[in-house]
Amino acid sequence: MHILSKRYPRQSMAGYSDWRGFWIIADVPLEEVQIAVETARKRMRGGERELAVHPNCGTNFVVSGILAGIGATMALFGVGQRKRDWLERMPLVATMATLALIIAQPLGLLIQSRLTTSADLGDMQVVEIFSGRRGPLPAYRVLTRG
Repeated sequence: MHILSKRYPRQSMAGYSDWRGFWIIADVPLEEVQIAVETARKRMRGGERELAVHPNCGTNFVVSGILAGIGATMALFGVGQRKRDWLERMPLVATMATLALIIAQPLGLLIQSRLTTSADLGDMQVVEIFSGRRGPLPAYRVLTRG
């Protein structure tokens, strides 16, 4: 994705992986996808592990949600029973949740890079790349093995 987005900066793109390979959702030529996949594979084998980490990975969203929830909960400790008591705490709730989201940015990436995402390709091979659609969107399926 990173490699394609540099070549097509105005193009909206998305991608996700599963146990059979990954999807690239973008309206770009098949040849460009093939080049980008092979380039990324070579770069990762060459040690560029950061290509496997992305700020929009689900790990980052989970870390953000957990920390924001904890921050908001902490801000509500000891609040009274009246509706007004709760409303008076809302600035503190927003502040704590915001601070938690700021902390979650680097923490989520760290957790992703060390725990939930492997940059080790091992003997992974690209088996096939074909075009298709994900709903109304043009997409490419990249099947892998190994």
